[in-house]
Amino acid sequence: MFETMALMPQNFSLPDAIWRLLISTGLLLLAIVILRTLTARFIRRHVTSSELRGRLLMNFRNGFLLLGLLGLALIWGDQIRSLALSIVAIAVAFVVATKELILCVSGAILKSGAGSFNLGDRIQVKDFRGDVIDQTLLATTVLEVGPGKTSHQRTGRMIVIPNALFLSEPVINESFTDHWDFHVFTVPFKREDDWHTAQKALLAAANRHCKPYLESVRTYMTKVGVSRGLEVPSVDPRVTIQVPVASEIHLTVRLPAKPRQRSYIEQAILSEVFADTDYSTEKP
Repeated sequence: MFETMALMPQNFSLPDAIWRLLISTGLLLLAIVILRTLTARFIRRHVTSSELRGRLLMNFRNGFLLLGLLGLALIWGDQIRSLALSIVAIAVAFVVATKELILCVSGAILKSGAGSFNLGDRIQVKDFRGDVIDQTLLATTVLEVGPGKTSHQRTGRMIVIPNALFLSEPVINESFTDHWDFHVFTVPFKREDDWHTAQKALLAAANRHCKPYLESVRTYMTKVGVSRGLEVPSVDPRVTIQVPVASEIHLTVRLPAKPRQRSYIEQAILSEVFADTDYSTEKP
């Protein structure tokens, strides 16, 4: 202990302003203690009712405590203000330095609270699309699916998406249900091609591939619609016509399928329809 005191500077002293503040604080505390003691002695001697005496002692005690806090705030006001400004400056610097981390944590809270997706779901955020394999407070990891937005094959690349992105960008969840889902793909034709025959062939192939499980899908979608209060969609395969430009006809095929079998059933239908038939009117 004496060695520690010996290490202190011999010319250590406090500024005069601090000494004045300390003296003022000591006088304030001394005055409050004296007043409280005199007031308590007066109440105990002159108040005969025990209930009133206890209530007065408590009220005066709290009043003197409040008076002391107010006096300390007046005495040390400038120092407290400087300290508060320093704390605010440090807090602002901390927030600026950790802005991205705070946004990532906020994004994690948002996606968890909203139930945007779960582990294993296929999602798309901006141009990033893939199957969710990991979630943390700072980032979400997906296995990329592509190329493009219509393909369902994994590219072998892993994408780490910062959770801050979920605060500003919408999330598309392609795994709406756990067991059955709808799959949509488009087949383009020229206006002069025999797209009428191709439309019938696509519909027949879709019906043939979906027939073994179509009733199971219908039952499941009915349960989902009732539980979520939604109108039950038609589960039968359909082929609709779209005209994106004047010279083209696009046939859009929609059919029910399991989430992990969408690519397989799409390739099976296309292979069956275009294996032995050429729908183009241009012959070599």
